[in-house]
Amino acid sequence: MSFDLVIRGGTIVTASDVTKADLGIRDGIIVTIADHISGGDAVIDAGGLLVLPGGIDAHCHLDQPQAPGLASKGAKMADGFRSGSISAAYGGTTTIVPFCVQHRGTSLTAAVADYHGRAEGQSVIDYAFHLIVSDPTPAVLGQELPALIRRGHTSIKVYMTYDAMVLSDRQILDVFETARREKAVMLIHAENHEIIGWLAERLEQNGHTRPLGHAHSRPLPLEREATHRAMTLAEIAGVPLVIVHVSGGDPLDEIRRARARGHVVIAETCPQYLMLTEDDLDMPDMLGAKAMCSPPPRDTQAQAALWRGIEDGTIDIFNSDHAPYRFDGEGKLKAGPSPTFRAVANGIPGLETRLPILFSEGVVKGRIDLQRFVALTSTNNARLYGLHPRKGTIAVGSDADLALWDPERRMTITNDLLHHNVDYTPFEGLEVQGWPQTVISRGEIIVDKNELKAMPGRGRYLTQETSSAWKTREIKAWI
Repeated sequence: MSFDLVIRGGTIVTASDVTKADLGIRDGIIVTIADHISGGDAVIDAGGLLVLPGGIDAHCHLDQPQAPGLASKGAKMADGFRSGSISAAYGGTTTIVPFCVQHRGTSLTAAVADYHGRAEGQSVIDYAFHLIVSDPTPAVLGQELPALIRRGHTSIKVYMTYDAMVLSDRQILDVFETARREKAVMLIHAENHEIIGWLAERLEQNGHTRPLGHAHSRPLPLEREATHRAMTLAEIAGVPLVIVHVSGGDPLDEIRRARARGHVVIAETCPQYLMLTEDDLDMPDMLGAKAMCSPPPRDTQAQAALWRGIEDGTIDIFNSDHAPYRFDGEGKLKAGPSPTFRAVANGIPGLETRLPILFSEGVVKGRIDLQRFVALTSTNNARLYGLHPRKGTIAVGSDADLALWDPERRMTITNDLLHHNVDYTPFEGLEVQGWPQTVISRGEIIVDKNELKAMPGRGRYLTQETSSAWKTREIKAWI
């Protein structure tokens, strides 16, 4: 048997196994896994390296058009599909799933067409889209959304906050009902919008306008309440629900209780909630804006609760929530050099640093094993978002998406090291152990020893199958 590429002598890691073996790749597909494979048009010696499935970052924002009413006040995202996908690839990620957003008063179908145009010819890695519904009109719910789900957009996000995005409980139920009928999986940003507005107004009235006010206007109890309410709505409508960017123990406890009652709830967290605290928002001048995201970073107690959730399996997926705003007048400071916290563009970069941070803090420090690392960063995302087994694993017939990982390499994260188009990283100075040496997408080397080998536009759009969340157990509804 002939091979385009043979990877020899590495330690192959999947979500279930760790084994020494060779890989044979032909036409971008893994065709053989064996103790020893001879030949090959090209051979990579992976001795001393881990051979991991390429990472899947299923929560990132790229070239996302902004709507009036968002905190960003017209700020422009620094990363489109080109720079964002390159940054992801350098960090060991070979598939991204950013968000296609419908703004109020616009067509969801038109938003998808526009987003395809933004991605076309740009990405160096494969990609799919989540849909964001902000205007669930009868036409959207009755025609556009069902048609798009059937075309392979099987994951949908809604918001419980932000003036331009927030849906009422009744509107959320309407979207959930369509998702149940079409077997789509729902994602939700769970924060109580009314409490945020109430607290923010009082903080500003009392002169607390700096970035730390952002954290104080979004305390953990309002995330706990919204998480409970979101899961109740999902229970009534009968849909599996992904709670994105869980930031502390209170919402995790609500998720545990819902699961104990038999509900299908998936929990996600992100690097910022493990590595940052609200103290990072309390910096001189406006520097705290570099750590502003929603929900905000909490405290060390919340970090410990999240690690317990990662270790005990409550947290299923680990994504970046990459939201790339530069620290300048086009990004974070669009509203001026010293804006109130409510006018600061909301979000932080993290596509490239996601995998190294979790590997170093999780695997190297003994909190999780290699299989759990792969599950959190690749396999579970692939299953949840209808991309498995094509993506997210190392198996015969799967795409040859691989990260050849040096588990001993020590790096200090600096923005100069990274490849996004943002002028800072919130993880500046963090020392990590473990870094990708070679990254492969569909059998093609795209990054090798810190050199980009791929051309923009080689990445392919991926249609999504039905989520595994629909297959875990029968999901009942009250309707």
